[in-house]
Amino acid sequence: MAGICGGAWAQQPAAQGAGLGQSWPNARDVSTSPNWHVYVFERDGVRYIQINDLNGAVRAALATANGEYLVLPMGKDAQHVGTPQKPLSTISPSPSETIYRDKATQIQMAPQSNGTVSVRAMDCSDPIQCGGAIAK
Repeated sequence: MAGICGGAWAQQPAAQGAGLGQSWPNARDVSTSPNWHVYVFERDGVRYIQINDLNGAVRAALATANGEYLVLPMGKDAQHVGTPQKPLSTISPSPSETIYRDKATQIQMAPQSNGTVSVRAMDCSDPIQCGGAIAK
């Protein structure tokens, strides 16, 4: 995971925030969905993305830098997070919802029949991988 340790982002989130791992962190909710809360934190060139449900429970979190992704060991669905480096091996077909997107990353959530949620993180440095135009 050498790529996680270095580099800088061209565009920083508006608020750095604090409270990674908390139910209601001191950070702006940047979710594109009314069904989820997404909080972004940055430190030393690494972007941390935390996903909470509407009750504030942490569902998953990951770290990303330079196209590398690392699933953090927190949240009810931490075992159900797929990244470009480690895709999920089993996902039941179900509708997914894009809950976050920036210049480099898109995150989709897909509820599963067993009550868990599959989380898929995609590298959007190539816009074609995430459906075309780059979000600001």
